[in-house]
Amino acid sequence: MRPLFPRIAASLLGSVLMLGSGAGWALEGQVVVMTSYPDELVQRYEQAFERANPGTDLQVVWKPSRDAAVELAKPDQGGVDVYWTPSLGSFPRLRDAGAFRPLTVDRAILPGVVDGQFVSDRQGFFEAFEVAGYGLIVNPAALARDRLPQPATWRDLAATRWNGRLALPIAGQVSFSGALYDILLQAEGWEAGWALLGEAAADATLVGSGGQVSESVVNGEADVAVTVDFFARSAIANGHPVVLVYPPRTAFLPAQVAIARAAPHPDAARAFVDFVLSAPGQALLFHPDIRRYPVRPDVYTQAPAGTVNPFQRIGAEAYAYDMEKGLNRHGLIAALFDSLIAERQDRLKTLWGAIHAAEAALAAQPTTKPDPERAALVSRARTLAGFVPVAGADADRLAPGFQDRRSNRNPEEQAAMRKDWSARIDAAQADALDLVRRALPTP
Repeated sequence: MRPLFPRIAASLLGSVLMLGSGAGWALEGQVVVMTSYPDELVQRYEQAFERANPGTDLQVVWKPSRDAAVELAKPDQGGVDVYWTPSLGSFPRLRDAGAFRPLTVDRAILPGVVDGQFVSDRQGFFEAFEVAGYGLIVNPAALARDRLPQPATWRDLAATRWNGRLALPIAGQVSFSGALYDILLQAEGWEAGWALLGEAAADATLVGSGGQVSESVVNGEADVAVTVDFFARSAIANGHPVVLVYPPRTAFLPAQVAIARAAPHPDAARAFVDFVLSAPGQALLFHPDIRRYPVRPDVYTQAPAGTVNPFQRIGAEAYAYDMEKGLNRHGLIAALFDSLIAERQDRLKTLWGAIHAAEAALAAQPTTKPDPERAALVSRARTLAGFVPVAGADADRLAPGFQDRRSNRNPEEQAAMRKDWSARIDAAQADALDLVRRALPTP
């Protein structure tokens, strides 16, 4: 069979790696790639790479990120040539452990930046392969039926009374939610973002499974959910009447690729990385069975109609999301979500319901008869209701202690901290409820 992509000059393929002395010569007979990507993606890249490089066999080793880290920590790194996977936190840790060879990339072709945000390693040891965005999956017909407005920003999540028709993932149980909530918190500010989440959660349904977050909108259990985009894009492609909304201040986070330090087939490894980052390799991401966003701006001319271009997103606001800062905070965010929201949702419903009732009563008063005293009580109650026991200035300092919840080295310290959080949250919410009840009109 004729090769899918003939081996032509690298410049014609849009090569991005500045290849070393082995480039252009016969490659080794195999390349070993470790990944956790699903079969439908891996098989297409395996077939395309082997057709483009006849005589080089691509051997796939499937391992989740924890097992992959163990393999790459061995002296021979398990014979792995390339690590290629959607595991955002793995790559910086492995880089710092000396697991990768440096890559030299042509930044004129592959900028390594999306919308002002670095998605590739600034030290040059791993490169973004594709990106996924974070936003909202929405059922417009269901919103119209329930007479609810379509949200467009993160703040809209707290501005609407959802009556359970908003689905929010539980941060400690849904893998993508740590990144999602950190994007919101960096966009809105730490304290304001937590207040927004608490108010939205008071009217939401909490979901503990990643796939079920978007599925709840698809199957009609919810009208809106916050999600990573590939769940929503899959639902749209399968004909479900939903739309995907990216808030103006969101982020697109990468899956990445790197060459192992001890790669036994270094030339084939470089050829594989160059292929997945080449124009043909990136264009494969548009395939209906894959539906991911490439990291090469030049291939979007081949995108199917309706594809969002992260490099030219309409309505985007300048927002340089700090990905490595966010990675350090996922564990802390999960712990705070439990304390502030998952463990107190019933209290949040009572508290925010009272605040909304008081604000509605104040808004209904004639403008000729303002009530500044009651308005001040409600304003103070709203501030206390949004209380978060970790200040934004302290978040980065405390975050390392929560990075790996499954191998917690200081359980007693964390237990004492969470007990303190609980006491302070309860006190703030009790004071808020007292204030708002004083502000409510007497029957």
